[in-house]
Amino acid sequence: MNCFHNLRVSAGALAILSSVLAGFVFASKPVLALGGQTGSDPAQASSSEKGLVIHGDSEMPEGYLRRNYEYHFTARGAFNPLHWKIEKGSPPPGMRLEDNGLLHGQPLHSGEYQFTVSTYESGKPESAVQKGFVLRVLTALSLRWNSPAHVNGNRIEGSVTVTNASPDDVDLTFIVMAVPPNGRAVAIGYQHLVLPHDGAPMDLPFGDSLPHGGYVVHVDAIGEVEAKNLIYRERMQTPHALQVVVGP
Repeated sequence: MNCFHNLRVSAGALAILSSVLAGFVFASKPVLALGGQTGSDPAQASSSEKGLVIHGDSEMPEGYLRRNYEYHFTARGAFNPLHWKIEKGSPPPGMRLEDNGLLHGQPLHSGEYQFTVSTYESGKPESAVQKGFVLRVLTALSLRWNSPAHVNGNRIEGSVTVTNASPDDVDLTFIVMAVPPNGRAVAIGYQHLVLPHDGAPMDLPFGDSLPHGGYVVHVDAIGEVEAKNLIYRERMQTPHALQVVVGP
């Protein structure tokens, strides 16, 4: 028998009743499934909905040497504030993880750093979960000797290879100084140019005549990205003084 046969309702009430009935039908589908099959595994559903899950790929966005870096760890499934800490390994020197999940600082060394973070809800230490991450710190500008500084008669000369690994073209100033014991440095190389961000190495020669004496050669590369207010700097020097024994 249709129990609603003689029921008179307004159009608004009928709409509400229809939505309620639709809700009951939807909720009752798993109960009425044949053989007790619900179309989904309740155990799987509860496991996917319960507990904390830390967001993010294991490989974090790359950082650059001595450049500000921030990454905020987050997780889903929490109803209370979260607390974060490093469980094992360590982030790059110069960076720290705050209790609120903010990893920040200026990396002091380049390389690949692997570490594991954990988080738990306030008042629920048993809710703690962990996840491993990898952070690569790149040197935006890299310098290496192409032809190490050496004495050639009354000259000190050589060449350096510079590479721009940053995502931007940089305005590069390249300076080479020969420094005698009295500290009165002499410039033996200077170039100002745009170094593309394609990562292709560029060889920069230097050299000049010098008076008799010993000189430590200092090489400086300073790259600027004016639009982002960024400055990169790399430097190196000869391990010992080079002796010029022939006068100019």
